Amino acid sequence: MTQPQLLPLLPLDADVVLPGMVAPFELTAAETRAAVESAQARTPGSTTLPGIRSIQTGKPELLIVPRIDGELADMGTVATVERVGRLPGGGEAALLRGTRRARVGETAEGPGDARWVRAEPADEPAPDDRARELAAEFKSVVIALLRERGNDRMIDAVQRLDDPSAIADLAGNAPYLRAEQKLDLLRTLDVTARLETALDSARAYLAELEVSEEIRKDVEQGMEKQQKEFLLRRQLEAIRKELGELDGSGADDDYRAKVEAADLPEHVRKAALAEVDKLERASEQSPESGWIRTWLDTVLELPWRVRTTDVHDIAGAREVLDADHAGLDDVKERIVEYLAVRRRRAESTVGGRHSGAVLALVGPPGVGKTSLGESVAKAMGRNFVRVALGGVRDEAEIRGHRRTYVGALPGRIVRAISEAGSMNPVVLLDEVDKVGADYRGDPTAALLEVLDPEQNHTFRDHYLEVELDLSDVVFLATANALETIPGPLLDRMELVSLDGYTEHEKVVIGRDHLLPRELERAGLSPGDVEVTDAALRRIATEYTREAGVRELNRTLAKVLRKVTTRVALGEADLPVHVDADDLGGYLGRPRHVPEWALPAGEQRTAIPGVATGLAVTGAGGDVLYVEASLADAETGGTGLTLTGQLGDVMKESAQIALSYLRSHGAELELPVGDLAERGVHLHVPAGAVPKDGPSAGVTMTTALASLLSGRPVRADVAMTGEVSLTGRVLPIGGVKQKLLAAHRAGLRTVVIPKRNEPDLDDVPADIRAELDVHAVTDVREVLDVALEPAARDHAALATAA
Repeated sequence: MTQPQLLPLLPLDADVVLPGMVAPFELTAAETRAAVESAQARTPGSTTLPGIRSIQTGKPELLIVPRIDGELADMGTVATVERVGRLPGGGEAALLRGTRRARVGETAEGPGDARWVRAEPADEPAPDDRARELAAEFKSVVIALLRERGNDRMIDAVQRLDDPSAIADLAGNAPYLRAEQKLDLLRTLDVTARLETALDSARAYLAELEVSEEIRKDVEQGMEKQQKEFLLRRQLEAIRKELGELDGSGADDDYRAKVEAADLPEHVRKAALAEVDKLERASEQSPESGWIRTWLDTVLELPWRVRTTDVHDIAGAREVLDADHAGLDDVKERIVEYLAVRRRRAESTVGGRHSGAVLALVGPPGVGKTSLGESVAKAMGRNFVRVALGGVRDEAEIRGHRRTYVGALPGRIVRAISEAGSMNPVVLLDEVDKVGADYRGDPTAALLEVLDPEQNHTFRDHYLEVELDLSDVVFLATANALETIPGPLLDRMELVSLDGYTEHEKVVIGRDHLLPRELERAGLSPGDVEVTDAALRRIATEYTREAGVRELNRTLAKVLRKVTTRVALGEADLPVHVDADDLGGYLGRPRHVPEWALPAGEQRTAIPGVATGLAVTGAGGDVLYVEASLADAETGGTGLTLTGQLGDVMKESAQIALSYLRSHGAELELPVGDLAERGVHLHVPAGAVPKDGPSAGVTMTTALASLLSGRPVRADVAMTGEVSLTGRVLPIGGVKQKLLAAHRAGLRTVVIPKRNEPDLDDVPADIRAELDVHAVTDVREVLDVALEPAARDHAALATAA
């Protein structure tokens, strides 16, 4: 086109038509209809066919001009009216095809209602080689985009294009270009520049399209996976429901609902919900799923908010202790003091933590340590739980196992709280002296935090991994031997000693506590069997010899079994009366006969060289015999021989006793020459029991002095004390237990160190009244009390008589 052309103007809002584009226009707008009709009216030879207007000779033309923000552009596209017809909905539309660019010139007069303008020719420069390269590249990009959309027909049309300008104008069909960008392409006459612009936009869009496609695929895969998991989980739930209905279980596994419904502390609730999230994400076949379920069950079973109300009736607590236990007045007094202090702290402390002492009940077996703990719980109105620590060697038993281990469990403290059903129970740590240590750790070290009031309010179990407040738990500990309790653990506890029962206390316990219980176990009524106090006393003295009452209980049970058997065989009729003289028929001969009650020839101290000592063992006080003998130098050699599994301290006591008699024997009128020329042998039965301690010093000295002097030791005398090289009698421990043991053995004269005389206040008054206690400071005093008079003294006494 070389000359301007007068054409009707068709304004196009917010869009641009480039040459080569085919676009439909609805004829609803007045400007559009006027422009199309004016173009048709101007075209000569046009005819109208039914239902459609078609151009037979020369196609009508008009100028499509973009209108951006209400203003007409300075460049437009000359378009031909390809067809006019009706749409499926009944509306009328025209199909226009862009052919070339034209500048918008002056307005002119023309037929019809359209606005006519001069269309100035916009000549494009001829394309160069660079334009052809860019056209080929842009053509491939357009084909790639069309393939993404699956538009095969357009691909064929694009492939037939060779003109670089026509290829560049393909960008007008791009949906990713804004109207302003298309207008820039329309105004750009240089084909190379137009292709560069179109190519940059197409590349950016293609890259964006690829990213979007990747995101779409990822999202689709994620959605498919979620839908698949959701479907499978629903199927699994349905299967579980069916299985639950078949086997009658149908347990509810909705842990989130359980956690939200449970009254948990906030820090525990957060930890539990975090585990629920892991459980919901975990596969059913994953081992972690089972671990999480077990952990959640453990947390939900703990009584986080449950607390029993304390009973602060101190007088009532004393009545409970007196009703449950006979004797042990000093122990019950200490427990009442402990409860009174806790009551005072509860009344004066608002919101504070309890930091009372941890009582350690130390004593021989069978004295009622565990039952005292139950009585304390009953007096306080709290739940009671016992934790057996005997033989525990793994620290994880106290602190719990890590959840990563197979079969992991919380520690015994957490399990005790769960078993008690409240956060403030009375927990009895039984047998703390029998806790061991090996390569798996030291359980006593873990108990340090449990029993420390300054730390146990934030106790953390390895299995739970959430803080557990133990500050309101009342801990009691029991032990048989004080020496085997580690020092740091012992430092956190206050000792309460249970040394054993007297004869009278055993009779009361047997009559009021043991006998009614054993009658019930034997299927007998309270009035069916009557056991007199004399029979109970004889059982306690001649058939049993112990600090506690377990053997007494077993002996009573044996008597009742014998009675039940005789009644069943028709050999006796109910009620049955059991007196002291009847015990031989039920129990046989006595097992323990006091030495002084034996005939003179059967007493162990009847011959010189045997002395009776007193010791403290894990079973309480006990009687210890020391035997001495001299060997000929020619056959037995010289020196000192010790047997009986003696410890280092007892061996040193024997050396000291021998050295003392060698240096002071002449003063004591003893033939000390025998000690230098003949071998000395000391034996302490029983040989299978290890023994150690300084308390046998005076007993060994007395046994050697008896052997050398030929004077036997009195059968009713027992002694205890450490001896020095100068003959001084030094203090020892366990006086109360040793005196109770002497009383049980029927020994009525006891020799103790003078410096232990204040310890006699701990001995019950009725026992002190029956014992003749000699407090001595020197070995000479021991020998004066313990040894029988010399033979010449016997003769003098006989002559005087």
